[in-house]
Amino acid sequence: MKRVSIVGGGGNVGASAGLYLAERGIAEVLLVDVLEGVPQGKGLDLLQAGAIRGYDAKVEGTNRIEDIAGSDVVLVTAGLARKPGMSRTDLLQKNAEIVGGIATGIKTYAPNAIVVVVSNPLDIMTYHLRKITGFPPQRVMGMAGILDSARFRAFIAQALGVAVTDVQAMVLGGHGDSMVPLPRYSTVSGVPITELLDAATIERLVDRTRKGGGEIVALLKTGSAFYAPGASAVQMIEAVLLDSKRFAPAAAYLNGEYGLSDVYVGVPAVIGAKGVERIVELPLTESEKEALHRSAAEVKSGIAELG
Repeated sequence: MKRVSIVGGGGNVGASAGLYLAERGIAEVLLVDVLEGVPQGKGLDLLQAGAIRGYDAKVEGTNRIEDIAGSDVVLVTAGLARKPGMSRTDLLQKNAEIVGGIATGIKTYAPNAIVVVVSNPLDIMTYHLRKITGFPPQRVMGMAGILDSARFRAFIAQALGVAVTDVQAMVLGGHGDSMVPLPRYSTVSGVPITELLDAATIERLVDRTRKGGGEIVALLKTGSAFYAPGASAVQMIEAVLLDSKRFAPAAAYLNGEYGLSDVYVGVPAVIGAKGVERIVELPLTESEKEALHRSAAEVKSGIAELG
């Protein structure tokens, strides 16, 4: 049985991901958190839920980072969540300290693992973790593209009154207000949404997608989204564990692709047992390419702040 460790597993995103993984039955799940008793309690709760939900996964909790030894995948969800009025970059320095410590633990105890990062600001934290671990870039990826695309898909489905499962969408760029939803590459059962919705409606949905995380933060008031982020991370983990070659947007390290270098940013990727196995370069219009470069510039600015 494969083994997945969720560092930050005592929080909402980590615990949600733990549940989704347990229900899939494809890995043992270890919840890791600094809060004494919390990952153990949530792990026990998830274990007991299996008797009702019909899964038989091994789920445990621990406060010891060294217990991640032998993990095939490490999911990093630890860090402070955004509060209303707080931007992702406001979290930068504090979460960099947290993620940096985790990166050292992963390098020491799980040196062969694939790493998926959810901690915000996501693209910057993914770069930061990869730098500290020294892992090959393809073994460290950020989650956000699937989440941002899922939000775009949900809004498109609402606007058209169709099943969200029939909608596919593509969102590139950093995980923030400068992300780049691509209506040309977003479809309903293969039909581009540009054939189904007028330009004003599409622009409204694009804008709502860019602000999708903030919308939930404003509604919750004491935290941020966790069901969809957890599900998005598990989709990536599943692609690694099953070597399914999933074609999806992910925060991946660019080395010349799309004219960008030495930065993590959301791009279409093929995800399999080796992590990000291939980056797919889509033909972009000049305005789309400019938007992607602006988004990447924001990520690079955050990376420079960390030094």
